[in-house]
Amino acid sequence: MPPLVTVPDVPGTLAKMSSLRLVQTVTAGVEAYRPHMPEGALLCNARGVHDAGTAEWAVGAMVAVLREFPGFVDAQRRGEWTYHHTGVLADSTVLIVGYGSIGAALERRLDGFEVEVVRVARSAREGVHGMDELPVLLAEADVVVLLVPSTPDTAEMVDAEFLARMKDGAVLVNAARGGVVDTGALLAELETGRLRAALDVTAPEPLPEGHPLWSAPGVLITPHVAGSTPASGRRMLRLLRAQLERYLAGEPLINVITESY
Repeated sequence: MPPLVTVPDVPGTLAKMSSLRLVQTVTAGVEAYRPHMPEGALLCNARGVHDAGTAEWAVGAMVAVLREFPGFVDAQRRGEWTYHHTGVLADSTVLIVGYGSIGAALERRLDGFEVEVVRVARSAREGVHGMDELPVLLAEADVVVLLVPSTPDTAEMVDAEFLARMKDGAVLVNAARGGVVDTGALLAELETGRLRAALDVTAPEPLPEGHPLWSAPGVLITPHVAGSTPASGRRMLRLLRAQLERYLAGEPLINVITESY
């Protein structure tokens, strides 16, 4: 089982493991390992492990940005009473881009916030739109949550054109991977004040000191902590035990990666 933080030389490390039969990641994303897996070895991800933490972070992040909590925290530090009206999550449309297990967990947590949830996934199915419908759906969303995996198809999918289709004042919430967003294009929108954002992931990552994203207006940044919770730890242990029992019993494993994701 590789650590949460990817080892420096994944290809070299895997190549040395001549008897490798199974890699069980502690993350849902497997982009660091998939291209380098030895022939005959299985790769399994941790789908479901980080659902609770990531979904909870996404709700907290969108509420924080809409209710302007970061600005009020700054005012508190200055000792200023900056009363004014803010935005609100109620009566808004939340577009979930990448509707899988985390997206479903997010929707459950949004129940009660009085919002309309719109779902988008790679392939359309009942109740879920396909990616080809995004251009139209973006224009109606007040909050756009990114939960897509990191693949060649999703690399910088949130580019200048994507962002331009978002409505004025909308919030982009990235709980996916930093590389899904064109950082320069996002910066341009943030600097005009037309869009706001909550980012748990960035490109580059870690975000270096002095990077303009740190000081961009209307952005809340956390250091890739959405899934870093005790709940994730407990669920990871349960998954590992279940996988080991299945492996030793010769039973089919769960979360086996058969394609790019």
